[in-house]
Formats: sequence, C-alpha cells, structure tokens
Amino acid sequence: MSSSRKPAAIKTIEQTAEASRELTDAVVAVLAQFKAVNVAVLDVRGKTSISDYLVVAGGNSQRHLATMKRAVLDFAKSRKLRPLGVEGSDQSEWQLIDLADCVVHLMRPEARAFYDLERLWSVGPEESEARRE
Repeated sequence: MSSSRKPAAIKTIEQTAEASRELTDAVVAVLAQFKAVNVAVLDVRGKTSISDYLVVAGGNSQRHLATMKRAVLDFAKSRKLRPLGVEGSDQSEWQLIDLADCVVHLMRPEARAFYDLERLWSVGPEESEARRE
C-alpha cells in the first residue's frame, strides 16, 4: 500500500535561526507602531534553551503596556502563532509574552531599571565559567 503523503519538511538550523530572527524583527516592528520605548533585542542563543531572542520594551503607563501586549498577541494570532504563555495583568508593571523563539518583556521604567534584564543576560557562557572559578 503506497502512501501519497509527502514526508514532512525538515528545517535546517539556519532556516530555524532565520525564522526566529524574522519573528523577532516583526515583533519589534509591531512595538514600534505602538510607540514602545527603548526597545532592546537580546540574542540569548547559546545562553539558554528557552528562547533565541528576548525583546525588552518600555511603556509610559500600564495602559500603554496593555495596548502593546494586545498588539503583539493580535500579530501572533494573525501569524497563527499560539503563545506558550502570557504573564501579567493589564495593570502590571511587567508583562510577558512567550512566543517560543522570541520572549517579549513589556515593562514600566521602574521595573525595567530594577530587574535590569539587559545586564542579566549580557553575561556569556565563557564569562560565567570564569566567575565560578
């Protein structure tokens, strides 16, 4: 009995990395449309297996953060992407959207300064090894 089904396409590492970067760039573009403040893209490949990129963006108020969160979720829905998780209420100082290859952190300036994710994720594997010795 022969099957007319074609084998599933297997993505190469390069194709997967390119798709992750394209998703991240698209999320940054959505955030720019909604006037996100101080958007930073952190490449965390090789530092963690949870994601390839972290996007950290600021908002001027909780309402601003909530609007940006809704915009990113609408974008994900339009791309038929289902977030792995969404954290933080519309009144939160820090809201998070996990799109697997790209995790989006939307933060008020006070929370962003306190948690300082950019500094936290700036340590590379070789630097952390040297600090343990």
